[in-house]
Amino acid sequence: MTKLFKDFFESEKAGGLTLIACTVVSLVITNSAFGEGYHLFWQIQFAGHSLVHWVNDGLMTIFFLLIGLELEREIYQGELSNFKDALLPIFGALGGIIVPAGLFMLFNFGTQTQSGAGIPMATDIAFALGILSLLGNRVPTSLKVFLTALAVIDDLGAILIIAIFYTKTILWINLFIALGIFAFLLILNRLKIRNLIPYLIGGVAMWYFMLNSGVHATITGVLLAFTIPFSDGGKKSSSYILQHVLHKPVAFFILPVFALANTAIILSGDIGQTLTQNYSIGIALGLIVGKPLGIFLLTFLGVTFGFCKLPGDLNWKSILGVGFLGGIGFTMSIFITLLAFDNETIINNAKFVILISSLLAGLIGFLSLKLTLKHAAVDND
Repeated sequence: MTKLFKDFFESEKAGGLTLIACTVVSLVITNSAFGEGYHLFWQIQFAGHSLVHWVNDGLMTIFFLLIGLELEREIYQGELSNFKDALLPIFGALGGIIVPAGLFMLFNFGTQTQSGAGIPMATDIAFALGILSLLGNRVPTSLKVFLTALAVIDDLGAILIIAIFYTKTILWINLFIALGIFAFLLILNRLKIRNLIPYLIGGVAMWYFMLNSGVHATITGVLLAFTIPFSDGGKKSSSYILQHVLHKPVAFFILPVFALANTAIILSGDIGQTLTQNYSIGIALGLIVGKPLGIFLLTFLGVTFGFCKLPGDLNWKSILGVGFLGGIGFTMSIFITLLAFDNETIINNAKFVILISSLLAGLIGFLSLKLTLKHAAVDND
């Protein structure tokens, strides 16, 4: 592994544990005597938007900038630089998007909640890698790379779905200005201008116009990542420097703040009734069944028909285990929930189901990989 990928993996490991802690804290505070004040805190207005809005549309853009930079590195220099190797997680990500959405629509098509089809499509990269890291050195490098690439591509797919299907009204002038800035930054890249300042200033401007275009502003982070000069990918390259700087702030500030702001879930009412709603069943089946099934099925078909190949140190049991880890939707699933629904009760219930489903998918994935990788280690000895 490259040092930067190792740093990324390690930061996601600690970041995943931090996310769990922040989620527990948020749930406890919300369901205590301080719950009302906690909720009101996140609704405080600043510069025309609530704090939670700044977190979801502002800070999360930086998160997707880091994801874009990691994807760029893997494409240019990492394990995905070989097109045939890259196709394996691409097939997996497609399966992890199509099958969960299909299962959700099976129960919700034609209802007011069908807009939630995007909820079970996404994978929380921090949580998924955090769980995988608990298995220690027995995890093959190629499995870490596969899950990282799968989660990154998966989340990029979710962002595209957000941009296309969760955009209600587009202000074309602002969108064209944002894309014009993107084109200008690409020109700077081609001119080999390596100073990060003009890219960051341009990125802020692009974010502003994207925010006011109707298209979700977080897509700016991914676009900006691919304008940052990669050069040879060494420690002095602009891409490396920015990625290195963003690792810890994203893992230990941005994602934990997102968790604190968006997991203020009130645990009340009839939980049985909550879990039997059509949208709840769709989310649960999508994450727990659809994700592993889709990831396994499409990667298997891709390898069977010769489009891609399975690394020598992996087997189909480990792919299935990682598929369950892909069912940890958390951050992105909650993110899409906020865009998909307007009803506060449905939003609150959907968040609860996402937490329960992500917990179950992560637990199944962890246990299956623990058994699979243990057997694999015995076989190798």
